[in-house]
Amino acid sequence: MSSTLAKYESFLINNVSTISTLESTLRSVTWFLPGRFKDAELASESVSALLNVTSLYHDTLLARIVQNDSKWKPILPVPLHTRYARAWCDKDSAYKWIARTLELLKYTQLLVEMGLRRKTSDKTRWRGIILLETIKALLRFALLRITRRPLLSPAVPERDFDPSTLPPKSTLSSPTLVTESLPSSMPSTPEHLKNNHVPLPLSPSPLLVTPPPPSRSDSSVEDYLLPKALTTSSVRPPLSLVNKLATPQDWLAEAIYILRPLIYASLLASGRFKNRALVSAFALELASRNMRRTPAPSATLEQNEYSRRDKDMLWYLLRGSVWDNYTRPKLEQFTNKTAQTPIFGLFSAIVSDWIPLIDDYYYYTAP
Repeated sequence: MSSTLAKYESFLINNVSTISTLESTLRSVTWFLPGRFKDAELASESVSALLNVTSLYHDTLLARIVQNDSKWKPILPVPLHTRYARAWCDKDSAYKWIARTLELLKYTQLLVEMGLRRKTSDKTRWRGIILLETIKALLRFALLRITRRPLLSPAVPERDFDPSTLPPKSTLSSPTLVTESLPSSMPSTPEHLKNNHVPLPLSPSPLLVTPPPPSRSDSSVEDYLLPKALTTSSVRPPLSLVNKLATPQDWLAEAIYILRPLIYASLLASGRFKNRALVSAFALELASRNMRRTPAPSATLEQNEYSRRDKDMLWYLLRGSVWDNYTRPKLEQFTNKTAQTPIFGLFSAIVSDWIPLIDDYYYYTAP
């Protein structure tokens, strides 16, 4: 087994550009599969889950190669999220495996739901969903106990470089990676330049004395360089990028946020409180948002996480009565009007194929 794994890793390193292109292409194809044939959504989700799991392994392998090989180092600073998550993975093995398990569950949960929907009753399917949400909540509480800090999503390090730019072993330069050592000998001066000591004569041409046009601006250069400049967060220790939860209110806000998906799924599974599920989940979302602390201006990573949570509230447009009474009628009206339009017709066809999936499956719009 170890020899097979070593052969696969060697194949990945030697063909990393091709594999990266193939992953990107297959991800794009999965968006067009639903509705094309029978059980197309199952095939699409199977490919998507397989790609996510293999990408997680590829990211871990490539990061280890770059980290262990002293010849290579990234030109640009490593993203803050990657620094923070990688520091916890290196410090605590329990965090590393819990975070990976949580990500694997997130990658495969919809595929599990599709299998349960085809093979079991609706009641059993909801029991499986509640079991998955319970396991995920326990894993998140375990991460919360280890870090004592607000949870970031994803909990594992993200890909901090394009694997297609990883050079082969024989290459000494790359667009994103540079060597630490310089060549032993500098290239010699060409023969036709060795005796070139004649100064360039002055030319009356206006090209040499005319200043650049006044409309020329360096703002584009500044806009490109500013995001890549070092900040105070870039030089801080990785584990101090997110401050610890200090007050009982901070802990309670994080606990509510973790329990919210489990409570929402449990209410949906019970026929008695199904109509209250959306309102209850949204109320818990607002309670967690109002109780959480306001991060300091320098806490960039925590600000980004809270901003992501706020944007995720848009998913409530695809849930419950809001979806049934508002969003779905609007989408159906749009698809009916644009079905014959040359450009919008393709988009409306994709939307029409995805609408039944949102109706039938919980994990397409789960919190």
